[in-house]
Amino acid sequence: MEFSNKCLMITGGTGSFGNAVLRRFLDTDISEIRIFSRDEKKQDDMRQFYANPKIKYFLGDVRNRNSIDQAIQGVDYVFHAAALKQVPSCEFFPTEAVRTNVLGCENVLNSAQQHNVKKVVVLSTDKAVYPINAMGMSKALSEKVMVAKSRTLNGTGIVFCGTRYGNVMASRGSVIPLFINQIKNNLDMTITDPSMTRFMMTLEDAVELVLFAFHNGHNGDIFVQKSPASTIGDLAQALKELYKSKSEIRIIGTRHGEKLFETLVNREEMVKAVDEGNYYRIPADTRDLNYNKYFTEGESKVNVSEEYNSHNTQRLNVEETKQLLLRLRIVREDVLNEKRDRIYEP
Repeated sequence: MEFSNKCLMITGGTGSFGNAVLRRFLDTDISEIRIFSRDEKKQDDMRQFYANPKIKYFLGDVRNRNSIDQAIQGVDYVFHAAALKQVPSCEFFPTEAVRTNVLGCENVLNSAQQHNVKKVVVLSTDKAVYPINAMGMSKALSEKVMVAKSRTLNGTGIVFCGTRYGNVMASRGSVIPLFINQIKNNLDMTITDPSMTRFMMTLEDAVELVLFAFHNGHNGDIFVQKSPASTIGDLAQALKELYKSKSEIRIIGTRHGEKLFETLVNREEMVKAVDEGNYYRIPADTRDLNYNKYFTEGESKVNVSEEYNSHNTQRLNVEETKQLLLRLRIVREDVLNEKRDRIYEP
């Protein structure tokens, strides 16, 4: 196993993804997991909950290069998950999104290169494809930063690659916990547009995607998992039926920066995307700025390719959405009265 006796650092490690990685690796022979984040309260909560000597906590901010440098010494691998992800917040404070998502990503990659980290996986989002909001635009730029930095790594043995995924069900940024809370409090279920579609994947799927990228990524690659999608209307109805709720579904209109559907691979990328079973690998464009050498390599296929989005992927109906929801811990505990080992949830 590549992680045997290695040190892994997770930026933004106090979030849903970081805790899912911890659950995946704590019982393996990994030597150390470093949680790097700016949230001292969650770090203290995790320290008390896990009480595991393998986990080391570093307080810092990806905006501050010095704090990264101190945490990254001796690290073998980095999963870069730190980001500003809340779409409306980024709409009102776009410069903050740039500082964390773009400049913060650059800080992590520069520090990793300087400290000879063997591999960095940068986590991105479907909102980075054809972005219409500040969050998506800043994450699109963070992808560009990763690809640009990867071009400078030839002969170093260092690999920078990325992943891109959509809605992670029941994570902090998901609408599912909101719906469940509204159901439990007998409130109306508020949805923005019932025909809006979103990719559906579990937190465990997200971890497996990052691990697939880790094991298979070359410099500049971006990996996407093929995921089913559901309309928000069907998702709300599925939860209402599972919980046998009498809550009404109320349409409140779209929020700042929301899209009707999300795209994981755009048309231009689909031309060169490599189908790897459950995943697409999007290789980096390795041409330099001397375009004359490449004039014969036109992109005529762009005209016939189709993007991969939440409208044209496998569409789940209400029953299929219910079956997918039953994979979630919170739903199984509530609906099936299934008791499992206690886990830390941010």
